[in-house]
Amino acid sequence: MNVDIHQSWKHYLEDEFNKPYFKDLVNFVKSEYKTYTCFPPGNQIFNAFNHCNFDDVKVVIIGQDPYHNYGQANGLCFSVNDGIDHPPSLINIFKEIESDLGTPYPVSGNLSRWADQGVLLLNATLTVRAHQAGSHQNKGWETFTNAVIKLISDKKEGVVFLLWGGYAKKKAKLINENKHHILMSGHPSPLSANRGYWFGNKHFSKANTILKGINTKEVNW
Repeated sequence: MNVDIHQSWKHYLEDEFNKPYFKDLVNFVKSEYKTYTCFPPGNQIFNAFNHCNFDDVKVVIIGQDPYHNYGQANGLCFSVNDGIDHPPSLINIFKEIESDLGTPYPVSGNLSRWADQGVLLLNATLTVRAHQAGSHQNKGWETFTNAVIKLISDKKEGVVFLLWGGYAKKKAKLINENKHHILMSGHPSPLSANRGYWFGNKHFSKANTILKGINTKEVNW
């Protein structure tokens, strides 16, 4: 695994890359990709950082780990490649945007269009073995991505964090609420959404209202 990450992040994360846990993580990921089919493709592991420079981050969405079926994962949480069927959580995200903002349901589930506007689409675990959800959890990725969240909290101001579901909500303790904005709701997965914990959260219009209030360009969701 080459740590192919945009220069704007490298400056802040250099120390993290030199820690023993990260070196162990790199060895683990290299071994997994050599032995098994893993996702996303090796050159897309750090896609979230390469589409969204550190200086541009204005919204952070936190997912758990990448999609584990062929052709889906592209290094951005909840996102799939062009032409791939939208997974259930992504369908519910788009339905909420449709009702919240009155915009039409999109054809493509590729969320690089959000990332390019300053939305960091961060999975807590950046890799996964094919067809084995959670297979790369607790190997060091969470330590790294927690450090990323803490870095954004410490070094930036006015970032909107969208924490969906119990796993993401636990990350709130890493964020300074005096400097940033946290919006929480249930997860967009059908299990949560169909029980009334997702639809109607209006997170997309709320995020834009916050950004507008601090003279930051709104996201075209």
